[in-house]
Amino acid sequence: MKIKSKFWVTLGLASLVSAMPALAQDQPHVFTGARIVPITGSPIENGVLVVQHGKITAIGTAGQVNIPVGAVTFDVTGKVVMPGLVDSHSHLGEGSGGDASAALHPDVRIIDGINPISDSFKRALAGGITTVNVMPGSGHLMSGQTVYLKMREGKTIGDLTFCDDVQSGICGGMKMANGTNPMKAAPFPGTRAKSAAMARQLFLDAQAYNNKIMAAKGKEKKMPERKPHLEPLVEILDGKRVVHFHTHRYDDILTAIRLQKEFGFKMVLHHVSEAWKAADEIAKSGIPASILTLDSPGGKTEAVELSNGNGAALEKAGAIVGFHTDDGITDSRLFFRNAAFAVRAGMSTEKALEGLTIVGARMLELQDRLGSLEIGKDADFVVLSGEPFSVYTRVEQTWVEGLKRFDLANPDDKKFAVGGYNTYDSEVHYHAH
Repeated sequence: MKIKSKFWVTLGLASLVSAMPALAQDQPHVFTGARIVPITGSPIENGVLVVQHGKITAIGTAGQVNIPVGAVTFDVTGKVVMPGLVDSHSHLGEGSGGDASAALHPDVRIIDGINPISDSFKRALAGGITTVNVMPGSGHLMSGQTVYLKMREGKTIGDLTFCDDVQSGICGGMKMANGTNPMKAAPFPGTRAKSAAMARQLFLDAQAYNNKIMAAKGKEKKMPERKPHLEPLVEILDGKRVVHFHTHRYDDILTAIRLQKEFGFKMVLHHVSEAWKAADEIAKSGIPASILTLDSPGGKTEAVELSNGNGAALEKAGAIVGFHTDDGITDSRLFFRNAAFAVRAGMSTEKALEGLTIVGARMLELQDRLGSLEIGKDADFVVLSGEPFSVYTRVEQTWVEGLKRFDLANPDDKKFAVGGYNTYDSEVHYHAH
């Protein structure tokens, strides 16, 4: 049942990749003249990108790529084209999770608490984000099941998910947390040690439950009573669901790593504010770290020593580093700025760009579809006015599966890019009526 802790590169969530939504982009689209940054290869000057039926069908330099007959051509000379960004930790969609009845809510699904037509998703599109991992909150040791969403246009949650069965399929990971967030009065733990003990017991219960299922060998009369709160834990132990672990302090980071080592599940460390202290330990564990940066750290005792140098420290140690917004902790519209702060603090531009794209895709086990511009992958990309980390650069267009979902030249889209944060609240209220 144990899974190796080294960063997993194969897709464990088969149900996530089987769903193929109906696509309206039947006519080939060709983008010419831009500097293309594919992420997994060298930048292409005067590049050509061809997309059709929601997929990338060709990429290369001008003169090397055949332009399909009847294609719609877009001249993006002077622009930069790169993959759509992958936000591995967000709270878009107005979702709500567990309550105060217990510290561990593995059966709670954020998918059941999201508004799929929330205008908050337009923040992501305005920031060049095309895929998000939407989490329940971190006020519990286990706040519930996350959901991976594509920023398609849709009216139901199923229109946005990667899974083809939102009723019983595996549509995301599992949110866990330690540190001060879940430390409250009973039934929550009052200490860090009790936090670890409660999480450990739940996994032991899941192992015992799964052993009974295996012993029944499919015979209905021998099957144990169904326990919905343990079923997602069994999926974790079987390597079918990824744990996304909120943790900040050095000691809490090491506790999370010990739990992962004990039970062998796939895990992503999130926040790791004191990663600069634990960089070697994180790298040795093989567990990827999803970080954020702040222009004014503070406001939370356990994150007071957060450093924008975490990216550089983790890169130097050889750890796998990605980025997230934790929206609304940081604004999805400013996701590029998160990585730019890390570059300013010493992280390489190459690794920072990977952290916004392909590393995030791997954290969600979607790297076969997302995170780089390659033939056969989803046609998710952004058109930038200049170099990704320049303060003067703007996201001009965001395309999802070959369809334009954000255009800065469109006044209705522009207000979501430049308006105040409450723009979204008012728009949600307006559409609700």
